[in-house]
Formats: sequence, structure tokens, C-alpha cells
Amino acid sequence: MFIFVASLFLVGLIIGLIDILVFKRKESLKETICLFLSYTIGVNLLSMFLVDIAFRIVAQTMLFPINGHSDKFPFLYVVVSILVGIVWLFVNAILEQKMYFDKDRNQRKKSNVIFNIILILLIAFGTAAFTGTVWGMESFNGVDPDQLIINLTSPTEGTSEEVMNAFWSGPFLHTISVTFLFIVFIFSKRLLFLRRSEKTICVFSVRIRRGISFILALGVFLGGIAYGVKEFQLFTLYDMYFTESSFIADNFANPREVKMQFPKKKRNLIHIYLESMENTYASKDLGGYMDENLIAPLTDLVDEGVSFSQSERGLGGPIATQGCVWSVASMVNMTTGVPMKVPSAQNTYGTSGSFLPGAVTIGDILGAQGYEQTLMFGASAGFGGLNYFYESHGKFNILDYDAAKKNGWIPQDYKEWWGYEDDKLFEFAKRELTRLDETGKPFYFVMETADTHFPDGYVGKNTPTPRESQYANVIAYSASEVSKFVRWIQDQPFYENTTIVLIGDHLSMDKKFFAGFDENYVRTTFNLILNPADGLNDIPQDRRFNRWWFNGDMFPTMLASIGVKIDGERLGVGTNLFSERPTIMEENGNGVDGWKYVDKEFSYRSDYYIENILSENEPFDNKNVTEY
Repeated sequence: MFIFVASLFLVGLIIGLIDILVFKRKESLKETICLFLSYTIGVNLLSMFLVDIAFRIVAQTMLFPINGHSDKFPFLYVVVSILVGIVWLFVNAILEQKMYFDKDRNQRKKSNVIFNIILILLIAFGTAAFTGTVWGMESFNGVDPDQLIINLTSPTEGTSEEVMNAFWSGPFLHTISVTFLFIVFIFSKRLLFLRRSEKTICVFSVRIRRGISFILALGVFLGGIAYGVKEFQLFTLYDMYFTESSFIADNFANPREVKMQFPKKKRNLIHIYLESMENTYASKDLGGYMDENLIAPLTDLVDEGVSFSQSERGLGGPIATQGCVWSVASMVNMTTGVPMKVPSAQNTYGTSGSFLPGAVTIGDILGAQGYEQTLMFGASAGFGGLNYFYESHGKFNILDYDAAKKNGWIPQDYKEWWGYEDDKLFEFAKRELTRLDETGKPFYFVMETADTHFPDGYVGKNTPTPRESQYANVIAYSASEVSKFVRWIQDQPFYENTTIVLIGDHLSMDKKFFAGFDENYVRTTFNLILNPADGLNDIPQDRRFNRWWFNGDMFPTMLASIGVKIDGERLGVGTNLFSERPTIMEENGNGVDGWKYVDKEFSYRSDYYIENILSENEPFDNKNVTEY
């Protein structure tokens, strides 16, 4: 308390001295004491008001990490108060005409204009780096460098309006505003003059403004870049591009060469990606983190099928690794058995025929077996280039937001959330599943929900809102609707010969919902396989629990779930979880150690991946696939 009170008087003393020294005041002792007291009271009251507002807005965030009880607070308060006092002195001097602005009558040289343009570019890039990083970290709960690079080089068609609006009203607007103010500052023709007795001094000349502009522009540029590099872990990009690892090559089982056997009567497969659906939302007694089980309708289904968990008991699931922590990457992992790695110079994900042209996917394999294949979700398949991926790997019938408008399912001007909401998705999916069954062919149906996407999820007209948290309401409603959809499938005549895979695509990026969570709690996505092929529902408990695995393991596991026998139990670097073979995480460490090892290896450059997955390769010819 003594330190804080002393800091109040110190502020008044410093501001008073600046006033006397700058403006050459000649006051009596009594007037000087009154001057110091007025600054002590006035400046501190104004400073306390501004600091209080700052705490209310950004306290406890990355932008304002010091709270009122911190040892650093008195020092911070003095600095802020001195700045407030200086502004006070400046405004007062302008009002009393002790300081005034006048035009710069010197003609600018062309070299000065070029110099200023360079400074403008520095301030713009620096501000964009800083505001973009803040927005990215706050909005996406942290973005891995691989996701950042891939998203920047992939199509953004179909992105949610909420996400894009947040970008335009956030980093874009902030960058434009700061850059505009800086332009006004450096091109201003006004100089600042100080009247001291009968003498006038130019206290803010062209040279001073140029120096301040240079320091400010360079500081913002370097600071913004450094902040972005730190928060986005961009140093790991060096490993992604330059540190070679043979890990993928050493553990890769090429689907073109692995022998597979399909049952003569082929089973249907329904694969439902559940947007951001975590086990975290379950109650603590089940292995979740909540007091209330938000996903009770889903957890009630677990006893009917097979769920794989990294824990000794209770819910669990795949562990997040490099190249699988966003929707597009998750789909790549689960359908190819490999992570989604940053493209090399000649490879992209956003043009026809270029999305992992050398990979063999579950769509390629099932397509070669005569499966009718459909992909359905409420967004545009152009987002992230998914249309190219699914068209070139299995020739899927893509029923996305654009197709829904084309088919007349929704009005041409209809747009909710990422396209259309999940309530409509489930109804459209019922129609398509009925159609697929009527073809008489085995089918592979893929769909993804979207209402639980960040930020805060989508509240539709049918969403109950009994909880204070909007995201909690959305999660609970989504779990209920998914369960109802599953029950509908189970009532259909085709269900007897159909396997359903339910799995969260990745961990949620809704940072606000997870604020204050125990960092030691391992967040995993929900997973459940219903009605797998004969005998798989009865696998031993040790194959269900204490399993450390990643999304890529779903590739061979889903094939196994429809009765496919896989020689060696591995495809890509994914392992059949129904089998006795350990996953690549389990082979390379115990629990967390294996996870960290694999995660690190996935971050390195893989020449094998570039040459065999990102580049053209032999088409899948089905020569090693037989029937039993």
C-alpha cells in the first residue's frame, strides 16, 4: 500500500517538474506546491479511470497480463500515469497557446517521399502481423504453423460469414486504420512550436518527425513479426521445409501393395465427422471435464459399439498431432492414413488434380470395389479444396451447399452459418441414404456437421438454450440430433449390413469455452463404431483402452470395421485398432512419450511424402484386393 501511495505522489512530482522545466514557469513557493498537488490529484484520478477501463476490457488476456495485485503493477501504473500527464500538459499548452502548430513550408524532396512509402509498408506489415496474430490466437485457440501455411495457400470459398466478418472487422480494419493514421502523421505539413517568454522554439521539426516515424515503423514491424513468429511457432517451419525425417517412409504401408480381402457381401459404411466434438463435453465420471454431461445422447450409444480410448477407463480418443488439427486435415488423415503436410513448391491443395495426387484413400479402395460414394455437408466443398480431393479420390457425388441450391433443396439466396444448418443436413442425409440403398450397390456415405464450429456455435430456431453458455447449448443440441439421426439409421432395412463411424474431426478452437481448464487434462475427440463386422464388437478390453493413436489410424480401422482383412494391419502409417498390432505411437514410446515423438516426426520434412503423396503416382489398380 505504501508503494502505491508513494507512486501517486511520484507521478505528481514528475509531471510538475516537466511543466516547470519545459514552460519555464516562475511560480512562488505556494503556487508551486499547489501546482504539484493539482497534478497529483488530477493526473492520478484520470489515470485510475483509464486503467480501470483497461482492466475491464483486456484484463487477464495476452495483451494485459499484469493484474492489480502484481508486484509489477506500481511500476506499470507510474509509466501509464506519466504518459497521461504528458498528454494533459500538451493539451493544456495548446489551449493556453503556449504551444501551437504551423505549416512546414519546406518543399519535400522525392527521396523523402520514397523513404516515407517504405515506412508505410513497414507499419502496415507490422500491424497486420500483430493484429492478425492476436485474432488468430484468440479466434482459433492457437493455430499450428502447418495449418497457417496450408490455409493461406488453399481456397477459402465457403468460409463462414461469422469468421470472415470477424477478420474484416478485426485485423483488416485495425491494420487499415493504423496505417491511415501513420500516413496522416508522416505527410502532415504541420510543425509544433513552443513559446517560452519572448522566444519561439520548433520542438517538433521535420527531422524529429522523420526520426520518430522511422523508429515507430521499424519497431512495429519487428515487434509484429517477432510476436507472430513466437505465437504461431513459426520457427518449426524450418523443420517442415529443411529438416528431413525418414519416419513416414520407414513406417509406411503402401495401399497399392498391401494385400486386402473384402467379404463377398460387402458392407455399407457411414462415416459421420462431428465438428469439434470432444469427450471433454462429457461428465467427469465418464472421463470428460464437465459437471453436466453435455453429450449424454452420444455417450448413451457407447455401450452398443466400440470406442477406443487412451485412458485406462472412460472416454478417450485420438491424440492431436501435426497435420490433423483442422477439418480438412482431419479428413485427409482418416482417409489416407498420413498427416496433411505443407505443400512443396510444385504442389498445392487448391487446384484440380493436385490434392494429394499420389495418395490412395479409402474412397479409391471402395470405389474400385463398386461402392456408390457420396459426400455431404452444409458448407461449400470448395473450402480448402475438398471438392478436388473427393472428386479425384473416389469420384464422390458431392452434395454440398452449392449442390443444395442447384437441386432446389434451399432457396438460391439462402445462407445460414457456413451454408445451411445441421437440421437441414440430417433431413437431406436421410433422403440420400434412402437413394443409396435403392441403387442396390454397397455405399460409402460421408457427412460432416457444422453447428458446433467456433465461434460459439450456431443457434438455430430449434436449439434449446437453458444454459448460460451458448456453446454448451449448441453442443448439447448437436449431440441430441446426431443421436436421433443414428436411431433413424438403425431403424432402416439397410442397417443390418451397415457400419456407422462417429468421430469428432478435431479439437474445438473455441478458446473462450475452454478458458481456465486444467492444462494437464488431455482433450480428445469422441469416437464410436456402431455395428462393425462380425466379432469386432467383442474385442478384448486391452484393445479398447490404453490405446495411443492418431486420426490416421481410422483409415485401416474403418476398412476393418466393414470386414476387410488387411495384411500387416497397417495402411499408410495408420494401424487397424481392432488388431493386436501396436500403433506407431505405441511402438515409439509409452503413452505421452510416444505421442510427442510421433508429433515431432510429423513436423519434419518428408521427401518420401513429397515424392509419393504430394506428387503423381501410379493409380490404385485393385490388383492386391481379393474376396473371401
